Amino acid sequence: MSRESKNPNTMKHYMTPNEVAELLMVSPVTVRQWAQKGKLEAMTTPGGHRRFSMEAIEKFAEENNLTLNPGGSSGTRILIVDDDVSLATFLSEILTQRNSSLQVEIVHDGFSAGRMVESFRPDILLLDLMMPQMNGFEVCHMVKQGKHHDTRVIAMSGFCSQENLDRILAEGAECCLKKPFSTSVLFTALGVEDQRSAG
Repeated sequence: MSRESKNPNTMKHYMTPNEVAELLMVSPVTVRQWAQKGKLEAMTTPGGHRRFSMEAIEKFAEENNLTLNPGGSSGTRILIVDDDVSLATFLSEILTQRNSSLQVEIVHDGFSAGRMVESFRPDILLLDLMMPQMNGFEVCHMVKQGKHHDTRVIAMSGFCSQENLDRILAEGAECCLKKPFSTSVLFTALGVEDQRSAG
């Protein structure tokens, strides 16, 4: 019996069958067969497409003595944390359009950021400083003091005062990008390639 779920709220940070196939060094058809038989846990999008969590993939690989292909991961994972929905969406689109290997997720508050860091395990946090309830300083502190302390933190704010800069750097962030910033500044800070400008 298949263990597939149809919860659309958990779709965003899941991998496609092709990405899983590359990671497990098998064909996409094999991945789909595993999912159909319930061997590899999958989520199903509203459009009927299967998506797989990294946790489920690692569990499946361990149970079946499979080795993950380190070169088959689908690229750098970036989590954007900003209560400005329009800006967060714009940044996500810019990043994914200009570098096809990036996995980008968005949350709009600090509490959601904490949960997403656990499930998505981003390589980089692109973090707004000024958010209601739980601000960027608190999020950075939480991440850097937890088990995901190796996560890189790039702060961003329209208020990059010296005080704010010193404070966020003290919490473990690498830098603070002053809004608005250019695409080139963004890619340079993240340390990822802008394939459009390179090509």
